[in-house]
Amino acid sequence: MRCSGINLGLNLGNSCWHSGTLAAAKQAALLGVRAIAFSTSVSENEEPDFARLDSYVATVIDMLLDEKTMPLVNVNLPDKPRGIRWTRQSVRQYDGKVVASKDPMGRPIFWFTVIPLQGAEEGTDRWAIEHNWVSITPLRLDLTDEKELGRALALHHTPAIGAKPSGDGQRKSAASRSSTKEHARTLETTKKRRHKRT
Repeated sequence: MRCSGINLGLNLGNSCWHSGTLAAAKQAALLGVRAIAFSTSVSENEEPDFARLDSYVATVIDMLLDEKTMPLVNVNLPDKPRGIRWTRQSVRQYDGKVVASKDPMGRPIFWFTVIPLQGAEEGTDRWAIEHNWVSITPLRLDLTDEKELGRALALHHTPAIGAKPSGDGQRKSAASRSSTKEHARTLETTKKRRHKRT
């Protein structure tokens, strides 16, 4: 087993898509090694109290050592944990406003705000952290939406590359060709009439 972190900053919900800490754990999982990504909250004024988190990190590792079927797990630790909860990933929309600012060198920079448009749903990683629970979220490497894939396969026929259209496709193509020829004949007739008039 490999552990990534503890990252200074939580990796909740949508952050799973762009977290470097979680990416390191994903790479281990892709190589066939079980992995855990650890993250904790941080403020501008003080460092996290790692001594307070030690026992929870150890407990989580002990729990997951016995879970042989979980290749990738995301763990988030609040400042003052009161226990541990299994959670699912929070997925919600943010306001996404662009805020202009300047970096320490005085150069212009722009930030996207991430103020959530909805509250955290109970049972999610974000909800757990908001209620001071350590959040354990099992993840998977296959991001396929099985439900939507099944629906697409049931509704659409994907023709082979280079295959000729069949059924309705052939009829539509024939109708289109016929319409094009008729339009060409009409244009030719119109030209001849104009020519006779002149």
